[in-house]
Amino acid sequence: MWRITARKRVFKIKKQMELGIDRPFEPDRNYEMGGRSFYFFDFDDNVAFLPTPMYLFHSESGKEVKISTGEYAKYSNLIGREGFFKDYRLDLCPQTGSFRRFRDQKFSWFHRVFHKPEQAFVEDIEKALQRPEELWKGPSWDCFYHAVYNKRPISIITARGHNAETIKAGIRKFVEHGFLPHEPNYLSVFAVSNPEVQKFLGDENLEEDVPQLKKRAIHKSVEKAFEVYGKSGFHRFGMSDDDERNVNLIMEAMRELKRGNPNNSFYVIHSKGDSFTKEEVIIHSRKPKPRAKKLDQMDMFDSL
Repeated sequence: MWRITARKRVFKIKKQMELGIDRPFEPDRNYEMGGRSFYFFDFDDNVAFLPTPMYLFHSESGKEVKISTGEYAKYSNLIGREGFFKDYRLDLCPQTGSFRRFRDQKFSWFHRVFHKPEQAFVEDIEKALQRPEELWKGPSWDCFYHAVYNKRPISIITARGHNAETIKAGIRKFVEHGFLPHEPNYLSVFAVSNPEVQKFLGDENLEEDVPQLKKRAIHKSVEKAFEVYGKSGFHRFGMSDDDERNVNLIMEAMRELKRGNPNNSFYVIHSKGDSFTKEEVIIHSRKPKPRAKKLDQMDMFDSL
């Protein structure tokens, strides 16, 4: 009988890591034994803080008000029910509704040819990068930089609804501004509010919520890792997210994956403000786990 638990560690984020020009490339911990470390990231308020607004609409007048992603996370359960947002509602239209800047917009042929517009995600990263670094760098930025710099396989699993190429175009801005040395080694990109992505994840009727879709995306990303890099008990997987609702189902996904892949390591990182909690999913059994050579390196699987 196996018993699966989580080993928890809490870390305080004191400051962002200084990035030297001569920073050495760090080989993957288990590379010599065929293992890779796979990094899965939520983006907003985790890798970076973006000025992307959301919109609420007055139930009677239809007048819209802007709110931040942080305000939405705090008050979403009160919208249309009580408090300041009692008389407001969400509009789910992807082009004119509450989440329109979290979706790709449909531009006319004339607009595309003569104005060359960028999607909101790309625009908002450009705006964020005009601010001081301490205002846009999220709690998982250091992990993200480490993974990109060392060319670890990366999955972006976000609640946004953009196309994958839009997400990549936005992240490319960090490279253009010198905050990343090169583009990530993408394993997968799942913007789980995109209807095509939802269907790919098995939500044919577009009914599942974001945490459940992120859980499915984690399973798909692990499947892709085994497909691309081969099956190995030395592979390690970690996912960081700032939303506790997501973290609970992320942990559930990692437990399921641990049951099916007991020799692999699975981690969940809950970033929140100036600290983060890292939990490793542990399986208790008499079956020995392969032992790997230990290297000292900073990543989401060890201390930052």
